[in-house]
Amino acid sequence: MRSLSARCLLVLAALCLGCSDGPAPPPNDVAADSADGIVRPPTAVSLQLNWFPEAEHGGFFAADVHGFYDDSKLDVEIRPGGPGTQVVTQVATGRVLFGITNADRVLVGQAAGAETVAVMAAMQVSPRCVIVHENSGIRSLQDLGQVGTLAVSSTATWSLFLQKTVDLKGVQLVPYTGNVSQFLLNDDFAQQGYSISEPFVARLQMAQPRVLMVSDLGFNPYTSVLITTPEVIRTQPELVAKMVKASVSGWLKYLDAPSQTNQAISDRNEDMGLPILAFGARELKSLCLTPETPRTKLGRMTTARWKTLLGQLVDVEAIEEGKVDVSKVFTNRFLDEP
Repeated sequence: MRSLSARCLLVLAALCLGCSDGPAPPPNDVAADSADGIVRPPTAVSLQLNWFPEAEHGGFFAADVHGFYDDSKLDVEIRPGGPGTQVVTQVATGRVLFGITNADRVLVGQAAGAETVAVMAAMQVSPRCVIVHENSGIRSLQDLGQVGTLAVSSTATWSLFLQKTVDLKGVQLVPYTGNVSQFLLNDDFAQQGYSISEPFVARLQMAQPRVLMVSDLGFNPYTSVLITTPEVIRTQPELVAKMVKASVSGWLKYLDAPSQTNQAISDRNEDMGLPILAFGARELKSLCLTPETPRTKLGRMTTARWKTLLGQLVDVEAIEEGKVDVSKVFTNRFLDEP
């Protein structure tokens, strides 16, 4: 296991990638019809995704496709991500106004000095999973010690938690390649994935995957989290409120009727065909809406969840104890406003 100092250096190095251009100037005030009757243009807003457009971003695209951003007088540019995209860094340095990331990355960034605030969380349950073959005999993540090979991102926070929680002594850990090709060839092979995508791809190739949710181990960071900076919240609260309200409306629309949005996502990412996007949208319903967070509370977060996650990150030495105050990393303020 890496030492804490080594991990911190890795985190700091990652957070510094792409910072040489310096922060972008702050945007203008929120566009609105003024008292003198002059109609002002929409406010330009940048939204950085953490990956290429997929179902996990569905609600944000739906807000664009169905005009919720337009109705709020926001001209939102949704920027695709990809390997190495440092969303927290880009938001913290002001290069973009908003970003999409996961709660664990918000906390790790905060510990490294990249201050961002989560203002809504689309997914209450993390889609992070490990897939194994049905015929492997493995029924839970605690049984993973029986598998021959496990493909994971070995330094990801969820992977560190898995390695600490589950006995993987006899398992060969190999890098995750980003596809299911090896999984299809070997019944004694398991790999990481998202429950909204990899299982579908594997079944399409006639495999029979069993999906083991990492959240069942208790590691369950909020996912597809909308973040901005404390400075934007302080200086432009109306802008943040409009962005949050429109994004929530987009997510509710996507969960109810995803077809039109899926076409838009597919147009932006040719690797995402309509069948896999339809599968992802169906799976998202149980991840976004839970008994604790029904439709009327979509996007909300709790202090208890953030504290639990922080404790887990301290336990796996991804964050030094005492470095982060969870009260500074999230707010429900814009979700509670009418």
